[in-house]
Amino acid sequence: MAALSQGSGRRHLVFVQHAAGRRRLSARSVPTTSFLLCGRNVMSSALETLRRDFGGDIIEPGGAEYESASRSVLSSGSPAYVLRPESVGDVQAGVRFAAGAGLVLSVRGGGHGFAGFGTNDGGIVIDLSRLANVELIDKERHLVRIGGGATWGQVAAALAPHGLAISSGDTKSVGVGGLTLTGGIGWKVRKYGLALDNVVAAEVVTADGEVLHASAQDNPELFWAIRGGGGNVGIVTAFEFAAHPTTDVFYGKISFPASEAAAVLQGWADYLRTAPEELTSIASFANPFAGGPEAPVEIHLAFDGDDTELATKAIDPIRRLGTVIADDVALKPYADTLVDGVTPPPGIRLVTRSAFVDRESVPEVLQILAEVGASEGSPFIAVRSVGGAVARVPDDATAYAHRRAELMFVTTTAGPAPVVEAAGPALEAIWARLAPHVNGAYANFLASATEEDVAAIYPAQTYERLAAVKRQYDPGNLFARNHNVRPQ
Repeated sequence: MAALSQGSGRRHLVFVQHAAGRRRLSARSVPTTSFLLCGRNVMSSALETLRRDFGGDIIEPGGAEYESASRSVLSSGSPAYVLRPESVGDVQAGVRFAAGAGLVLSVRGGGHGFAGFGTNDGGIVIDLSRLANVELIDKERHLVRIGGGATWGQVAAALAPHGLAISSGDTKSVGVGGLTLTGGIGWKVRKYGLALDNVVAAEVVTADGEVLHASAQDNPELFWAIRGGGGNVGIVTAFEFAAHPTTDVFYGKISFPASEAAAVLQGWADYLRTAPEELTSIASFANPFAGGPEAPVEIHLAFDGDDTELATKAIDPIRRLGTVIADDVALKPYADTLVDGVTPPPGIRLVTRSAFVDRESVPEVLQILAEVGASEGSPFIAVRSVGGAVARVPDDATAYAHRRAELMFVTTTAGPAPVVEAAGPALEAIWARLAPHVNGAYANFLASATEEDVAAIYPAQTYERLAAVKRQYDPGNLFARNHNVRPQ
């Protein structure tokens, strides 16, 4: 983790982070003791500077809060330091410390990432949870400024008294930052688009510790990259969103017998193609906690409006898809559509995998998924309707690259590590069967971060453009704990 510089006839060790494209230098000409002492001195100096400049909490191993602070919702870790900034200045100090110390850096918003990016072993975690203010900054234009560490539950609760909402995810405890930077498919997606489609500006701390304003007018390439490019180009400490007026919404689920899965799924997809964009829906089945292959097919839905007649007209075609065995759709505040997140018990792993489906492949994919769901050992399957407002955004307007997809689906396998590992070959067989009919991947529902995953999230043209932005704002790849785009 060292680079050797020459100056004044003496050799000096300067600690930097290794990155793709940088030369690794041998320490053969430097005595080992001197090398290690210099490293300790650099770390000590960097830590001293951090303690001077950082106004938040610095949590270290052995501290009272370390055990909880070291883990994210879905992953455990043992970082050397967990930093909880109180201000943007603190984030700058944390970034400079990470860069100067040459340690792995994780950035944590809500901490729900399936791939475990929100923690690490031996590195630094910047936990943004205290940067969570939600402020209506322009009532006429419904502009809302939201801290990068806020959760969607906090946002929905803060906006409800103003009669406003933002198209977001569907879980209260999920972070605004993590969801928005890579997409945001929620209960208003077909009418108002992805969460990232509603971002109008952002405050970003870059790898050199500088603060930049990103918008269509200011640093437009950076603005393009943060809308879909994940955490690759900086830490977003605040977003500005364009919210929209909202009423109560009709929300709930309609359930059908597992035996009718194939017909219900095909009819559901066909109807969503022409349904009012106020209607957004998710079909889920093969729930292992509700009977596995015998679990009912649940059509979860939200109708964005409080007009009973219009809602009934939009929802009734779903009720006619099969034999309804449960129906709890009711009018409720939009904030109540967001559910509480579940933290798995210790030792339980969640393996998620996702893909997109274009219109012409919908029948084949749904047929395969229905057959898989009816078999023993099936993963839990959820299929989300997209289209609508998402598809009206030009393909190159943001770094989210899957605008033409009609559906996005997710498979989830859960259990102790041996159970999950034993299920691996069967899961691979399922995905091999699906492969000819699906494309891409949705980063928010991926438990892995392989080169293949990154290529699925970012097609070649998108990747190349992101790499150029990365090279400008993070040439050393400090922000590498993500579905990583390397600077080129």
